[in-house]
Amino acid sequence: MEVEMKIRGLMMDPVTNMPIVILKDINGNTVLPIWVGIYEANAIALEIEKVSTPRPMTHDLIKTVLMGLEAEVRKVVVSELKDDTFYALIWLEKDGELITVDSRPSDALALALRTDCPIYVEDAVLKSSKSANTIADRVSNEELRRWLENLNDEDLGRYKM
Repeated sequence: MEVEMKIRGLMMDPVTNMPIVILKDINGNTVLPIWVGIYEANAIALEIEKVSTPRPMTHDLIKTVLMGLEAEVRKVVVSELKDDTFYALIWLEKDGELITVDSRPSDALALALRTDCPIYVEDAVLKSSKSANTIADRVSNEELRRWLENLNDEDLGRYKM
């Protein structure tokens, strides 16, 4: 089963200094933090903030190519969590045929923002991300989860690179 999510914001992990994309369940309080690279976070941040670039970024190019091929992005799905790595699928439709493309979640999310398609996370991924924690990590992860769930707009602020 897939759970529809929205990008709630971007923030920097204070421990690792790596960007985190915060996904939040549209019908509940479930949050899923996904650590991403600096360049991927920048691509997401540019679209969140609707910043125009003088030349097309990679995800803009992909969107333009798909439009030229008359293919449409139907949805993106964070489909798997394996060895602490998230996996995603981009679901395309062309001439009535559905095609799935393997993707990093950060690229799928950047494309989803540009094509205004829904974002989903497999329920098994949400459960795995919770149950994969060791007992020693549970306290800090539980604190992180509560902190993430209680973030407001001022906490997230504007993402700056």
